[in-house]
Amino acid sequence: MKKFARVFLTLVCVLLFTAAAGAETIKLGFNIPMTGDIPKVGEMAKQSAEMLKEQVNAKGGLDVGGKKYQLEFVYVDNETKPESAVNAALKLIEGEKVLAMVGPMGSGRAVPAGEVANNLKTVMLAPWSTNPKTTLDRPYVFRACFLDDFQGPVAAKFATNQLQAKTAAVLFDVAQDYSKGLSEFFKKSFEELHGAGAVVAYETFTTKDVDFSAQLTKIIKAKPDVLFTPQYYNEVPLIVRQARELGFKGPILGSDSWGSAELMGLCGDDCKGQYFVTHYAAAGAKGATKEFIDNFNAKYGQIPDDVGALTWDATNMALAAIQKMGALSGDLAKDRDALRAALASMSGFEGITGTMSYDGKSGDPSKCAVIVKINDAGEFTFHETVCP
Repeated sequence: MKKFARVFLTLVCVLLFTAAAGAETIKLGFNIPMTGDIPKVGEMAKQSAEMLKEQVNAKGGLDVGGKKYQLEFVYVDNETKPESAVNAALKLIEGEKVLAMVGPMGSGRAVPAGEVANNLKTVMLAPWSTNPKTTLDRPYVFRACFLDDFQGPVAAKFATNQLQAKTAAVLFDVAQDYSKGLSEFFKKSFEELHGAGAVVAYETFTTKDVDFSAQLTKIIKAKPDVLFTPQYYNEVPLIVRQARELGFKGPILGSDSWGSAELMGLCGDDCKGQYFVTHYAAAGAKGATKEFIDNFNAKYGQIPDDVGALTWDATNMALAAIQKMGALSGDLAKDRDALRAALASMSGFEGITGTMSYDGKSGDPSKCAVIVKINDAGEFTFHETVCP
Protein backbone atom coordinates (compact mmCIF):
# COMPACT_ATOMS: atom_id res chain seq x y z
CA MET A 1 0.00 0.00 0.00
CA LYS A 2 2.83 2.42 0.85
CA LYS A 3 4.44 1.77 -2.51
CA PHE A 4 1.10 2.37 -4.24
CA ALA A 5 0.62 5.61 -2.31
CA ARG A 6 4.05 6.84 -3.34
CA VAL A 7 3.36 6.00 -6.98
CA PHE A 8 -0.04 7.69 -6.78
CA LEU A 9 1.40 10.87 -5.26
CA THR A 10 4.16 10.96 -7.85
CA LEU A 11 1.59 10.62 -10.64
CA VAL A 12 -0.52 13.43 -9.16
CA CYS A 13 2.55 15.72 -8.95
CA VAL A 14 3.46 14.95 -12.56
CA LEU A 15 -0.07 15.70 -13.71
CA LEU A 16 -0.18 18.95 -11.76
CA PHE A 17 3.21 20.02 -13.12
CA THR A 18 2.11 19.17 -16.66
CA ALA A 19 -1.10 21.13 -16.24
CA ALA A 20 0.79 24.14 -14.89
CA ALA A 21 3.38 23.95 -17.65
CA GLY A 22 0.64 23.75 -20.25
CA ALA A 23 -1.42 26.57 -18.74
CA GLU A 24 -2.33 29.22 -21.26
CA THR A 25 -0.48 32.48 -20.87
CA ILE A 26 -0.65 36.11 -21.94
CA LYS A 27 2.78 37.36 -22.91
CA LEU A 28 3.69 41.05 -22.62
CA GLY A 29 7.05 42.57 -23.53
CA PHE A 30 8.92 45.35 -21.74
CA ASN A 31 11.34 47.53 -23.71
CA ILE A 32 13.31 49.19 -20.89
CA PRO A 33 16.76 50.69 -20.12
CA MET A 34 18.41 48.22 -17.75
CA THR A 35 21.86 49.55 -18.67
CA GLY A 36 23.13 52.81 -20.18
CA ASP A 37 22.65 56.34 -18.82
CA ILE A 38 19.45 55.80 -16.81
CA PRO A 39 19.40 52.20 -15.50
CA LYS A 40 17.31 53.19 -12.47
CA VAL A 41 14.45 53.80 -14.89
CA GLY A 42 14.63 50.21 -16.11
CA GLU A 43 14.98 48.87 -12.58
CA MET A 44 11.88 50.68 -11.34
CA ALA A 45 9.86 49.64 -14.40
CA LYS A 46 10.79 45.97 -14.01
CA GLN A 47 10.16 45.92 -10.26
CA SER A 48 6.73 47.47 -10.71
CA ALA A 49 5.80 45.04 -13.49
CA GLU A 50 7.05 42.02 -11.52
CA MET A 51 5.02 43.00 -8.48
CA LEU A 52 1.90 43.30 -10.60
CA LYS A 53 2.52 39.98 -12.36
CA GLU A 54 3.01 38.18 -9.06
CA GLN A 55 -0.21 39.61 -7.65
CA VAL A 56 -2.28 38.61 -10.68
CA ASN A 57 -0.78 35.13 -11.02
CA ALA A 58 -1.18 34.47 -7.29
CA LYS A 59 -4.93 34.91 -7.77
CA GLY A 60 -4.99 32.30 -10.52
CA GLY A 61 -4.21 34.59 -13.42
CA LEU A 62 -6.06 37.19 -15.51
CA ASP A 63 -9.73 36.45 -16.12
CA VAL A 64 -10.61 37.05 -19.78
CA GLY A 65 -14.15 36.06 -20.67
CA GLY A 66 -14.36 33.55 -17.84
CA LYS A 67 -11.02 31.91 -18.67
CA LYS A 68 -7.87 32.34 -16.56
CA TYR A 69 -4.51 33.15 -18.10
CA GLN A 70 -1.14 33.28 -16.36
CA LEU A 71 0.92 36.38 -17.12
CA GLU A 72 4.34 36.02 -18.71
CA PHE A 73 6.51 39.15 -18.90
CA VAL A 74 9.61 39.38 -21.11
CA TYR A 75 12.17 42.13 -20.41
CA VAL A 76 14.61 43.36 -23.06
CA ASP A 77 17.31 45.96 -22.33
CA ASN A 78 17.34 48.90 -24.76
CA GLU A 79 20.60 50.22 -23.25
CA THR A 80 19.15 53.77 -23.30
CA LYS A 81 19.92 53.90 -27.04
CA PRO A 82 17.48 54.56 -29.92
CA GLU A 83 18.92 51.80 -32.13
CA SER A 84 18.81 49.30 -29.27
CA ALA A 85 15.19 50.25 -28.54
CA VAL A 86 14.34 49.44 -32.17
CA ASN A 87 16.12 46.09 -31.92
CA ALA A 88 14.38 45.35 -28.62
CA ALA A 89 11.01 46.10 -30.21
CA LEU A 90 11.75 43.72 -33.09
CA LYS A 91 12.88 41.01 -30.69
CA LEU A 92 9.77 41.30 -28.56
CA ILE A 93 7.25 41.60 -31.39
CA GLU A 94 8.67 39.22 -33.99
CA GLY A 95 10.87 36.97 -31.85
CA GLU A 96 8.98 36.64 -28.58
CA LYS A 97 5.60 37.24 -30.25
CA VAL A 98 4.24 39.31 -27.38
CA LEU A 99 0.63 40.43 -27.44
CA ALA A 100 1.68 44.00 -26.57
CA MET A 101 4.78 45.97 -25.58
CA VAL A 102 5.16 48.30 -22.58
CA GLY A 103 7.85 50.92 -23.09
CA PRO A 104 10.24 52.35 -24.03
CA MET A 105 10.21 54.97 -21.31
CA GLY A 106 12.15 58.02 -22.53
CA SER A 107 11.04 59.71 -25.75
CA GLY A 108 14.43 59.31 -27.41
CA ARG A 109 13.78 55.56 -27.49
CA ALA A 110 9.98 55.57 -27.61
CA VAL A 111 9.75 57.60 -30.83
CA PRO A 112 11.76 55.16 -33.03
CA ALA A 113 10.40 52.06 -31.27
CA GLY A 114 6.88 53.37 -31.76
CA GLU A 115 7.40 53.40 -35.50
CA VAL A 116 8.37 49.72 -35.39
CA ALA A 117 5.39 48.76 -33.23
CA ASN A 118 2.95 50.64 -35.43
CA ASN A 119 4.35 49.17 -38.65
CA LEU A 120 4.05 45.67 -37.17
CA LYS A 121 0.52 46.41 -35.91
CA THR A 122 1.34 45.68 -32.28
CA VAL A 123 0.10 47.76 -29.35
CA MET A 124 2.82 49.76 -27.62
CA LEU A 125 2.10 51.53 -24.34
CA ALA A 126 4.74 54.11 -23.40
CA PRO A 127 4.48 54.86 -19.66
CA TRP A 128 6.82 57.88 -19.51
CA SER A 129 7.31 59.26 -23.03
CA THR A 130 5.87 62.77 -23.25
CA ASN A 131 7.05 63.85 -26.71
CA PRO A 132 4.09 64.28 -29.13
CA LYS A 133 5.95 62.40 -31.90
CA THR A 134 5.68 59.12 -29.97
CA THR A 135 2.02 58.61 -30.86
CA LEU A 136 1.56 60.97 -33.82
CA ASP A 137 -0.22 59.19 -36.71
CA ARG A 138 0.42 55.84 -35.01
CA PRO A 139 -2.89 54.12 -34.13
CA TYR A 140 -1.14 51.22 -32.38
CA VAL A 141 0.90 53.46 -30.04
CA PHE A 142 -0.46 54.77 -26.74
CA ARG A 143 0.95 56.49 -23.66
CA ALA A 144 0.05 56.62 -19.97
CA CYS A 145 1.27 60.17 -19.36
CA PHE A 146 0.58 63.74 -20.39
CA LEU A 147 2.35 65.37 -23.35
CA ASP A 148 5.07 67.99 -23.51
CA ASP A 149 2.81 70.44 -25.34
CA PHE A 150 0.83 70.41 -22.06
CA GLN A 151 3.78 70.09 -19.67
CA GLY A 152 5.67 73.03 -21.21
CA PRO A 153 2.86 75.56 -20.68
CA VAL A 154 2.23 74.17 -17.16
CA ALA A 155 5.86 74.88 -16.27
CA ALA A 156 5.75 78.34 -17.88
CA LYS A 157 2.57 79.32 -16.02
CA PHE A 158 3.89 77.97 -12.73
CA ALA A 159 7.11 79.96 -13.15
CA THR A 160 5.00 83.05 -13.83
CA ASN A 161 2.29 82.70 -11.19
CA GLN A 162 4.05 80.90 -8.35
CA LEU A 163 7.70 81.85 -8.79
CA GLN A 164 6.87 85.43 -9.90
CA ALA A 165 9.25 85.12 -12.86
CA LYS A 166 9.15 87.72 -15.62
CA THR A 167 12.25 86.39 -17.40
CA ALA A 168 13.56 82.87 -17.81
CA ALA A 169 16.54 80.90 -19.06
CA VAL A 170 16.52 77.39 -20.49
CA LEU A 171 19.33 74.82 -20.52
CA PHE A 172 18.70 71.58 -22.39
CA ASP A 173 20.19 68.65 -24.31
CA VAL A 174 19.78 69.43 -28.00
CA ALA A 175 20.41 65.78 -28.93
CA GLN A 176 17.42 64.45 -26.95
CA ASP A 177 13.92 64.61 -28.48
CA TYR A 178 12.40 64.95 -25.02
CA SER A 179 14.59 67.82 -23.78
CA LYS A 180 14.58 69.71 -27.06
CA GLY A 181 10.83 69.43 -27.59
CA LEU A 182 9.88 70.35 -24.04
CA SER A 183 12.25 73.33 -24.05
CA GLU A 184 10.61 74.63 -27.21
CA PHE A 185 7.12 74.31 -25.71
CA PHE A 186 8.24 76.09 -22.51
CA LYS A 187 9.88 78.95 -24.44
CA LYS A 188 6.85 79.46 -26.67
CA SER A 189 4.44 79.51 -23.75
CA PHE A 190 6.60 81.72 -21.52
CA GLU A 191 7.04 84.31 -24.28
CA GLU A 192 3.31 84.25 -24.99
CA LEU A 193 2.84 85.24 -21.36
CA HIS A 194 5.60 87.85 -21.18
CA GLY A 195 6.42 88.89 -24.72
CA ALA A 196 9.17 88.09 -27.19
CA GLY A 197 12.61 88.02 -25.59
CA ALA A 198 11.35 87.07 -22.12
CA VAL A 199 13.47 83.91 -22.39
CA VAL A 200 16.74 85.78 -22.02
CA ALA A 201 19.03 82.77 -22.49
CA TYR A 202 18.40 79.55 -24.44
CA GLU A 203 21.46 77.38 -24.05
CA THR A 204 22.15 73.86 -25.29
CA PHE A 205 24.55 70.99 -24.64
CA THR A 206 24.92 67.43 -25.97
CA THR A 207 24.34 64.08 -24.27
CA LYS A 208 27.29 62.94 -22.11
CA ASP A 209 28.48 66.51 -21.46
CA VAL A 210 29.39 67.07 -17.81
CA ASP A 211 30.75 70.62 -17.84
CA PHE A 212 28.03 73.26 -18.23
CA SER A 213 30.05 76.24 -17.00
CA ALA A 214 30.16 78.05 -20.35
CA GLN A 215 26.39 77.85 -20.81
CA LEU A 216 25.66 78.70 -17.18
CA THR A 217 27.98 81.70 -17.29
CA LYS A 218 25.96 83.10 -20.22
CA ILE A 219 22.73 82.34 -18.39
CA ILE A 220 23.82 84.09 -15.19
CA LYS A 221 25.00 87.12 -17.19
CA ALA A 222 21.48 87.39 -18.70
CA LYS A 223 20.00 87.64 -15.16
CA PRO A 224 16.91 85.41 -15.54
CA ASP A 225 14.37 85.13 -12.73
CA VAL A 226 14.18 81.34 -13.17
CA LEU A 227 16.18 78.59 -14.86
CA PHE A 228 14.22 75.79 -16.53
CA THR A 229 16.17 72.59 -17.22
CA PRO A 230 14.17 69.55 -18.44
CA GLN A 231 16.92 66.97 -17.97
CA TYR A 232 17.21 63.42 -16.64
CA TYR A 233 17.99 62.70 -12.99
CA ASN A 234 21.65 61.85 -13.72
CA GLU A 235 22.30 65.29 -15.29
CA VAL A 236 20.26 67.51 -12.96
CA PRO A 237 22.69 67.33 -9.99
CA LEU A 238 25.62 68.45 -12.16
CA ILE A 239 23.64 71.37 -13.62
CA VAL A 240 22.20 72.54 -10.28
CA ARG A 241 25.51 72.24 -8.43
CA GLN A 242 27.48 74.11 -11.11
CA ALA A 243 24.81 76.82 -11.33
CA ARG A 244 25.06 77.44 -7.58
CA GLU A 245 28.87 77.37 -7.62
CA LEU A 246 28.86 80.00 -10.37
CA GLY A 247 26.54 82.23 -8.34
CA PHE A 248 23.02 81.62 -9.66
CA LYS A 249 20.68 82.17 -6.72
CA GLY A 250 17.26 81.95 -8.41
CA PRO A 251 14.86 78.99 -8.52
CA ILE A 252 15.66 76.08 -10.81
CA LEU A 253 12.53 74.50 -12.26
CA GLY A 254 12.43 70.95 -13.59
CA SER A 255 10.24 68.57 -15.55
CA ASP A 256 8.99 65.01 -15.08
CA SER A 257 12.44 63.61 -15.94
CA TRP A 258 13.55 64.80 -12.48
CA GLY A 259 11.16 62.37 -10.80
CA SER A 260 13.52 59.48 -10.13
CA ALA A 261 14.27 57.75 -6.84
CA GLU A 262 17.94 58.38 -7.62
CA LEU A 263 17.69 62.18 -7.83
CA MET A 264 18.17 63.13 -4.20
CA GLY A 265 20.94 60.62 -3.60
CA LEU A 266 22.86 62.36 -6.37
CA CYS A 267 21.74 65.96 -5.83
CA GLY A 268 21.32 66.24 -2.05
CA ASP A 269 20.85 69.68 -0.53
CA ASP A 270 21.31 71.45 -3.87
CA CYS A 271 17.89 70.26 -5.08
CA LYS A 272 15.96 70.90 -1.87
CA GLY A 273 13.34 73.61 -2.22
CA GLN A 274 13.09 73.26 -5.99
CA TYR A 275 9.96 72.39 -7.97
CA PHE A 276 9.27 70.17 -10.96
CA VAL A 277 6.30 69.18 -13.10
CA THR A 278 5.52 65.48 -12.86
CA HIS A 279 2.92 62.69 -12.72
CA TYR A 280 2.34 61.95 -9.05
CA ALA A 281 3.63 62.79 -5.58
CA ALA A 282 4.56 59.89 -3.31
CA ALA A 283 4.67 61.87 -0.06
CA GLY A 284 1.17 62.15 1.40
CA ALA A 285 -0.44 59.82 -1.13
CA LYS A 286 -3.79 58.22 -0.25
CA GLY A 287 -6.04 55.35 -1.28
CA ALA A 288 -4.87 53.01 -4.06
CA THR A 289 -1.78 55.13 -4.65
CA LYS A 290 -0.67 54.77 -1.03
CA GLU A 291 -1.40 51.03 -1.14
CA PHE A 292 0.82 50.69 -4.21
CA ILE A 293 3.61 52.69 -2.56
CA ASP A 294 3.42 50.71 0.67
CA ASN A 295 3.46 47.35 -1.14
CA PHE A 296 6.35 48.43 -3.35
CA ASN A 297 8.35 49.74 -0.39
CA ALA A 298 7.72 46.55 1.60
CA LYS A 299 8.86 44.38 -1.32
CA TYR A 300 11.83 46.39 -2.60
CA GLY A 301 12.82 48.69 0.26
CA GLN A 302 12.37 51.93 -1.66
CA ILE A 303 9.67 54.42 -2.63
CA PRO A 304 8.51 54.00 -6.25
CA ASP A 305 9.24 56.95 -8.50
CA ASP A 306 7.23 58.25 -11.47
CA VAL A 307 8.46 55.47 -13.75
CA GLY A 308 7.42 52.78 -11.29
CA ALA A 309 3.97 54.30 -10.87
CA LEU A 310 3.45 54.91 -14.59
CA THR A 311 4.61 51.38 -15.48
CA TRP A 312 2.08 50.04 -12.99
CA ASP A 313 -0.66 52.10 -14.65
CA ALA A 314 0.38 51.31 -18.23
CA THR A 315 0.56 47.57 -17.57
CA ASN A 316 -2.71 47.55 -15.65
CA MET A 317 -4.36 49.46 -18.47
CA ALA A 318 -3.10 46.89 -20.99
CA LEU A 319 -4.57 44.11 -18.81
CA ALA A 320 -7.88 45.98 -18.47
CA ALA A 321 -8.04 46.34 -22.27
CA ILE A 322 -7.35 42.61 -22.69
CA GLN A 323 -10.25 41.85 -20.37
CA LYS A 324 -12.38 44.32 -22.31
CA MET A 325 -11.74 42.26 -25.45
CA GLY A 326 -13.93 39.55 -23.94
CA ALA A 327 -11.90 36.62 -25.27
CA LEU A 328 -8.59 35.73 -26.90
CA SER A 329 -8.81 33.96 -30.26
CA GLY A 330 -5.31 32.50 -30.26
CA ASP A 331 -4.64 34.23 -33.58
CA LEU A 332 -1.94 36.74 -32.60
CA ALA A 333 -2.62 39.22 -35.41
CA LYS A 334 -6.37 39.25 -34.67
CA ASP A 335 -5.79 39.57 -30.93
CA ARG A 336 -3.35 42.45 -31.43
CA ASP A 337 -5.96 44.28 -33.53
CA ALA A 338 -8.68 43.60 -30.98
CA LEU A 339 -6.46 44.89 -28.17
CA ARG A 340 -5.77 48.10 -30.08
CA ALA A 341 -9.50 48.68 -30.54
CA ALA A 342 -10.22 47.96 -26.86
CA LEU A 343 -7.50 50.33 -25.70
CA ALA A 344 -8.51 53.11 -28.10
CA SER A 345 -12.00 53.19 -26.56
CA MET A 346 -10.79 52.97 -22.95
CA SER A 347 -12.61 55.52 -20.81
CA GLY A 348 -12.27 56.51 -17.17
CA PHE A 349 -9.43 54.15 -16.31
CA GLU A 350 -8.55 54.85 -12.67
CA GLY A 351 -4.80 54.69 -12.35
CA ILE A 352 -2.64 55.53 -9.36
CA THR A 353 -1.24 58.50 -11.32
CA GLY A 354 -4.68 59.75 -12.33
CA THR A 355 -7.72 58.97 -14.46
CA MET A 356 -7.11 58.24 -18.14
CA SER A 357 -9.36 58.13 -21.20
CA TYR A 358 -8.70 57.89 -24.94
CA ASP A 359 -10.90 59.51 -27.54
CA GLY A 360 -10.40 56.85 -30.23
CA LYS A 361 -8.50 59.33 -32.40
CA SER A 362 -5.08 59.23 -30.74
CA GLY A 363 -3.13 57.30 -28.12
CA ASP A 364 -2.83 60.38 -25.90
CA PRO A 365 -4.86 60.34 -22.69
CA SER A 366 -6.59 63.32 -21.21
CA LYS A 367 -4.66 63.64 -17.96
CA CYS A 368 -3.61 66.13 -15.28
CA ALA A 369 -0.09 67.08 -14.19
CA VAL A 370 1.24 67.51 -10.66
CA ILE A 371 3.66 70.15 -9.38
CA VAL A 372 6.01 68.69 -6.78
CA LYS A 373 8.20 70.53 -4.29
CA ILE A 374 11.31 68.87 -2.91
CA ASN A 375 11.13 69.50 0.84
CA ASP A 376 13.95 69.81 3.38
CA ALA A 377 13.83 66.05 3.99
CA GLY A 378 14.39 65.43 0.28
CA GLU A 379 10.84 64.14 -0.24
CA PHE A 380 8.74 64.83 -3.34
CA THR A 381 5.73 66.60 -1.81
CA PHE A 382 2.49 67.52 -3.55
CA HIS A 383 2.12 71.23 -4.33
CA GLU A 384 -0.76 71.45 -6.81
CA THR A 385 -2.58 69.68 -9.62
CA VAL A 386 -2.95 71.25 -13.06
CA CYS A 387 -5.48 69.79 -15.50
CA PRO A 388 -6.02 70.39 -19.24
